[in-house]
Amino acid sequence: MARSNTRPTSRDVAHAAGVSQAAVSLVLGDKWRGRVSETTAERVREAARELGYRPNLAARNLRLGHTRTVLLVVPALTTEFFAGVYTGAARIAARHGFGVVLYPSPEGIGPARDPFASAQAALDGVIASSMAADALTAIRGDQLPLVMLDSDPTGSLGAATVNLDIADGIRQVTDHLLGLGHRRILHLAADVPSWTFDIRAGELAARMAAVPGTEIRTARAPISIDGARTATETALTTPGPRPTAIVCDDDKLAAGAYKALRRLGLRIPDDISVTGLDDLALATAIDPELTTVRLDAETFGERGMQALLAVLDGREPESGDIPVELVVRGSTAPPHTAG
Repeated sequence: MARSNTRPTSRDVAHAAGVSQAAVSLVLGDKWRGRVSETTAERVREAARELGYRPNLAARNLRLGHTRTVLLVVPALTTEFFAGVYTGAARIAARHGFGVVLYPSPEGIGPARDPFASAQAALDGVIASSMAADALTAIRGDQLPLVMLDSDPTGSLGAATVNLDIADGIRQVTDHLLGLGHRRILHLAADVPSWTFDIRAGELAARMAAVPGTEIRTARAPISIDGARTATETALTTPGPRPTAIVCDDDKLAAGAYKALRRLGLRIPDDISVTGLDDLALATAIDPELTTVRLDAETFGERGMQALLAVLDGREPESGDIPVELVVRGSTAPPHTAG
């Protein structure tokens, strides 16, 4: 049968399925439960598929006053981690007819120019990393339905927070190093004022304090390979006993530490062990491969989007932090002399 060139309408779908246009709207808007039967809903979907019908979302959005667009505010895309967060968020958004606009804060952290004439008019909601909270305030995203990622659940701007279980990741790293016999640790900390990095420092200190005879020193570095190299060199050339392990707040800092150790003539892990956090592609590109904590960025993005959909729907978002996993590779070993 020859198909007409005219774009099929909801009236055509209603006629083909033997139902009212109102029923078609309910089914294709996913609001049919409790109003039409499952059999009718399937008949409508089948008719829409057969006819090649696509709802006119632009017209629908004008009627409803919604754009079905979500803004994802992240630090500058300096690693693939936030690309993974975007991929997960966009996957869930697409299933619900939403688009995701990615807005990286230009300087990584700090204020940012408003990307919209009026964010409130252009967007249905915002998902934001706590590392980009200043940018969020600058674009007035905190006045919209908001889900915060990597954010203190007790003091968040957002209607909901979604977190990876970073504290457990640090526990796994510390227990691994303590189990190998390490007692003197250098914490190469990200020099970024953010809750997620405070959690890393607090958990490491608490875990070490529980074991007698341990010592932590802290060196702060911007999240860059050069910054981490400089901070590590400075920390390891100051007087006092040398640490036997370096715990890095992320994999990029660990790569900088590797460069510093090579310059100082120290071998990994024979002279000093190194750990990271993220499990970026970088972790297996450096030699020896890096012991690190795997963070599932795509699941993080998916959960963020699911939480925002729940907030928009007036539902309670799923609770509980996303599990993380220590991946042990060649950069950690027992120290030459334990204790």
